[in-house]
Amino acid sequence: MTQTMENLSRTDDVFPVKGVDHLKFLVGNAKQAAHFYSTAFGMTCVAYRGPEQGYRDHAEYVLVSGGARFVLVGAVHAGAPGADHVTKHGDGIQDIAIEVPDVDKAYAHAVSAGARGVTEPHDLKDEHGTVRIATIATYGDTLHSLVDRSGYDGPFLPGFVTREPIVDRQPAIAAGLQPKRFFQAVDHVVGNVELGRMDEWVEFYRRVMGFTNMAEFIGDDIATDYSALMSKVVADGTRKVKFPLNEPAVSQRKSQIDEYLEFYGGPGAQHVAVATNDILASVDAMRAAGVQFLDTPDSYYEDPELRARIGNVRVPIEELQRRKILVDRDEDGYLLQIFTAPVQDRPTVFFELIERHGSLGFGKGNFKALFEAIEREQELRGNL
Repeated sequence: MTQTMENLSRTDDVFPVKGVDHLKFLVGNAKQAAHFYSTAFGMTCVAYRGPEQGYRDHAEYVLVSGGARFVLVGAVHAGAPGADHVTKHGDGIQDIAIEVPDVDKAYAHAVSAGARGVTEPHDLKDEHGTVRIATIATYGDTLHSLVDRSGYDGPFLPGFVTREPIVDRQPAIAAGLQPKRFFQAVDHVVGNVELGRMDEWVEFYRRVMGFTNMAEFIGDDIATDYSALMSKVVADGTRKVKFPLNEPAVSQRKSQIDEYLEFYGGPGAQHVAVATNDILASVDAMRAAGVQFLDTPDSYYEDPELRARIGNVRVPIEELQRRKILVDRDEDGYLLQIFTAPVQDRPTVFFELIERHGSLGFGKGNFKALFEAIEREQELRGNL
């Protein structure tokens, strides 16, 4: 069953947000990760901070694609802060940073509502201005930094310097071989939590950030013959920030959530959905660069019920079938989506490309096909 809340204009928002400011990944080798996201995801490296700037513990690369910003952080010596995070979790998202208009007010409300404060509000300054920032804890080892950069015009944060792109994509763009951007923004970030903890974290986001329960998926909506999970989506009043939260459900075999929790070493961010204006061009470019996407059998596209349900979409279904792109329609419109395989050796973090045409949903009609595709990969890894 799915329940959806009306998207109302909020006038009593206790925790207003502007959007996702950045995603901070802790990785084993930031230089190589920056090259991967530049080459395979079409992102542009714009800033850097490391030992050359007097920061002796880490090398940090900032990559952007439209409004999406990834910060890749790698320890440069044993014992550096965060190195234990990589040892425990592998490459993963440590911080889902949120831009807010008033850091002090947001932090005070969050802590008074029961959130654990990690760093209190403070200023970071350099010749480009001031960034105010604070941090609270959420599920597992995941953090939310609260950022106000309205008084800053530098490349990212104080201490970072402008960096030339790692990969020059302009010749390929000029030749029409690649789109200018593979994606434009972060659409949503999905978190996986332990069995029985999903409602606790849904309540956390309601109480601490004033987020509402945008949708929920239970029972047959989100199960296959072998594995199952439960999911609820929390979002701010404007739907700029959306966090689906998953927990495993009792089933015959190990679900994708169980596998994630085992290999990640606990709760964490499972996947990032990035919004694209042209999913066909993005998939073609990313696949040519070596990105692996989950496979979808031809029977999915040949199902007469699917064709009747989705109606007319902007491209022939045969083009979607050739690229293995999924399609779903709801009362507001339709969406196109596709999922990568995990982007590191552990079967943990992966990505979703999503192209929305009115739909505010998450591809409910594709859940079964998606989970079956994940199960085929699990079986190959011996983890089903």
